[in-house]
Amino acid sequence: MYPNRSGIAAIQIEVEFIPYRLYSDPPFFHLQINTMPSFDIVSELDSHEVTNAVDQANKEVATRFDFKGSNASFEQQDDSIVMKAESTFQLQQMLPILYAKMGKRGIDIACLESGKIQDTGKTAQQSIALKQGIESDMAKKIVKLIKDKKLKVQTAINGDKLRVTGKKRDDLQEVIQILRGEDLGQPLQFNNFRD
Repeated sequence: MYPNRSGIAAIQIEVEFIPYRLYSDPPFFHLQINTMPSFDIVSELDSHEVTNAVDQANKEVATRFDFKGSNASFEQQDDSIVMKAESTFQLQQMLPILYAKMGKRGIDIACLESGKIQDTGKTAQQSIALKQGIESDMAKKIVKLIKDKKLKVQTAINGDKLRVTGKKRDDLQEVIQILRGEDLGQPLQFNNFRD
């Protein structure tokens, strides 16, 4: 894919028609499409692993002596995790537990963004946002980073992910190595690798 003059992404496809016959008079055509190698850059969380990490964190809080008798808990919502406890001090003790469980489940803690602590006197709670998808500012930064390396690849922004296309597979692998070496503040995954 590459952007054309109107700003719309276009696909470069080579089409080759190969005529052949299969025991009948009219010829049949076999359509062979040769596309350029490509892959997607995404930032996604495995929701199943997040659920497992939250469950493990709840089990640890329930069994720890310093949380005995308190109503401390982790609740997973759509795109956040809410920590509830009796005091701000307990919330500060719970955050490292969550980070440790996320790390053990293979989830990069860079995708977690802590919100403000809301303390009402009797209870305290804090929301931890789960960052997914590549925002437009980050996408533009990644595109600029790839262009500055002057590789023979095209990068297109597709909503909350990026598509990188190139003629050689080696160029695409070099892009992956460059992005893995950079600290962008957000975990990136590379999928849908096509030859």
